[in-house]
Amino acid sequence: MISSFRPHLLSLSLLIGIAAPWAANAQASISNVGSGSVEDRVTSLERISNSQAQLLQQLQQQLNATQSDIDSLRGQIQENSYQLNQVVERQKQIYQQIDSLSSGASASAGGAAASGDNAATDSPASSGAATGSSAAPVQSGDANSDYNSAVALVLEKKQYDQAITAFQAFVKKYPDSTYQPNANYWLGQLNYNKGKKDDAAYYFATVVKNYPKSPKSAEALYKVGVIMQDKGDSAKAKAVYQQVIKQYPNTEAAKQAQKRAAGL
Repeated sequence: MISSFRPHLLSLSLLIGIAAPWAANAQASISNVGSGSVEDRVTSLERISNSQAQLLQQLQQQLNATQSDIDSLRGQIQENSYQLNQVVERQKQIYQQIDSLSSGASASAGGAAASGDNAATDSPASSGAATGSSAAPVQSGDANSDYNSAVALVLEKKQYDQAITAFQAFVKKYPDSTYQPNANYWLGQLNYNKGKKDDAAYYFATVVKNYPKSPKSAEALYKVGVIMQDKGDSAKAKAVYQQVIKQYPNTEAAKQAQKRAAGL
């Protein structure tokens, strides 16, 4: 759209450049109409008037075309802004629901700590085998669709085992997806809620290591500290909290890390 807009501006500039000297010549011609017969002078005036009318008509057409392009460009900008706002709002909702899920499951995770610590000795791969009894997710071949389907298993269907399987399949199938940090964070949170803290720490650490600029990196590192504290390793937990404060200052994760570190 911008590329089509520029030629119109150039055309308008050229027309103005042409019109200015032409108008000056026309004015000079009008001043010279005084010679000759009355009929000749009338004919000259009509010719000049017609030329001016044609020029004005051409200028008006160019202005109309330029205005149309401007209106179209404005509409495209508004549409893009709306779509961007929708994406931002969707991300905010997902993050809020992740935090809500974490808070709601903290009690059950604490009750399952003993059995969870034993299960946590398994690697994430073996944990995936444990959840493999759930139906394998049907993947569409589109990263966005498969990610949204996995999220829906958590937020809408509450099928957490199937969600773990879906997210594991996602991170394996789409290694270059921009949703990789989110998918790994989901895996960390879902495993933490099940009491599988070692698996959770693995996925949270993956976010921190591989996607340090992700908005979830600070929260993921903080969760690693929480897991260390849950496991009774206060020294490691405090070291992780201090790392959160240093690497991600002025974030909510840093504020929470500051509170927990002060209590150790």
